[in-house]
Amino acid sequence: MTNKKLNLIEVIAMAVGTMIGASIFSIFGLGVKLAGTNLPWAFILSGVYAMAVAYSYAILGRKIISDAGPMAFILKGLGDNLITGTLSILYWFSFVVSIALFAKGFAGYFIPLIHIDSTPLNHTLVITGLILFFTVLNFFGSKAVGQAEFWIVLIKLSILLLFIAAGFQSIDWHRLTPQTDPVHLKGLLNASIVFFLSYMGFGLVTNTSENMENPQKNVPRAIYISIFVVMLIYLGISVVTLGNLSLSEIIKASENALAVAAEPFLGQWGFMLISIGAVISISSALNATIYGGANIAYALAKEGFLPRQFERKVWFEAPEGLYITAALGLFLALFFNLNAIAVITTAVTTMIYIFVLISHYKNVDKFGGKKWVIGLNLAILSFVFLALMRYQWQTQKDAFAASWLIFAAAFLIEYLYRYYFKRNFKKSRIFKIPLGKS
Repeated sequence: MTNKKLNLIEVIAMAVGTMIGASIFSIFGLGVKLAGTNLPWAFILSGVYAMAVAYSYAILGRKIISDAGPMAFILKGLGDNLITGTLSILYWFSFVVSIALFAKGFAGYFIPLIHIDSTPLNHTLVITGLILFFTVLNFFGSKAVGQAEFWIVLIKLSILLLFIAAGFQSIDWHRLTPQTDPVHLKGLLNASIVFFLSYMGFGLVTNTSENMENPQKNVPRAIYISIFVVMLIYLGISVVTLGNLSLSEIIKASENALAVAAEPFLGQWGFMLISIGAVISISSALNATIYGGANIAYALAKEGFLPRQFERKVWFEAPEGLYITAALGLFLALFFNLNAIAVITTAVTTMIYIFVLISHYKNVDKFGGKKWVIGLNLAILSFVFLALMRYQWQTQKDAFAASWLIFAAAFLIEYLYRYYFKRNFKKSRIFKIPLGKS
């Protein structure tokens, strides 16, 4: 087995492939419903939020070389405490919620593609079958998955670039006139917060730093380049879609809006092409997320972050981490709608981002960076989180309740785990990781 390190292009491909996943394919209609013709600006604003987090990720990622990613940053910065343990549980749970999002997104494109009725039963069967399939696949392991990811991303980007290039020629620019009234500006803000989810995959860069060539230089490069590339693609997709379909048509086609948007300029062939691209893309992301979620559960348990049940990684004997991760993802996919899952994902991940920035701010002298920049970024992220909570409360009270229930449950589990089972991670390998050279 080769120990060849990942180069910069491969890491960027992984990050871009993770970012351009279920969110852009599946909740595009929600974005149009919220922002209308202001959607391109919402993607730009979401990119600004991502850059606010990327500043700390880039600096910490070149200093703390660990596949534990943000949990290594938080543990190095804040030390061993109840909050750090709670965040480790939330970090694992972010993978669980992502599994639900990907499974729902897959069903939204797969069911129309194979021409079966879009009924609750059919959605349940497709979602359940999909998660079971990839759980079984991960049970046996798939060494070829990592090698295939680069080509899957290449196919996905080729399809989207074809979509943008073909659709650009038939844009009705009047459909892109910005809407500046208070209602649509509020919608622009809400859409930017929801689509913050679409940029969250850049954190994967730090989760691969131990297996990357020259991480001190390539971690910051991969983070910034991947966000910039994705922002350009999102802008192109939103401009082409809005320029070729009316707002009502996009909203009506909510779960497979991009496939419907391809029909005016590519015909039925375009609908199938985008649907196939979405199915391939989401399948790839789901597979990687189930595998990653189980592996992260194992890694965090090994370091003392999670209960010992997650630590058993010998797949053929006791793959509890895999089963628990997949089962909870299935539960969320079956009992929450797509939009609710999206905002829960954003809420959980934004909370982790905020503590990464707090950790960086407290230890800026050790890790580098400018305090005023970190402070500004922390203010931006705090505003995003509060605005998201307000949006949940006003539009999806079940998602609001679920988000806070998840936060409370993570805290309670960690409290019991730490003080009842008497296990901690003070001797964690993360504390022994040497700081990288600048």
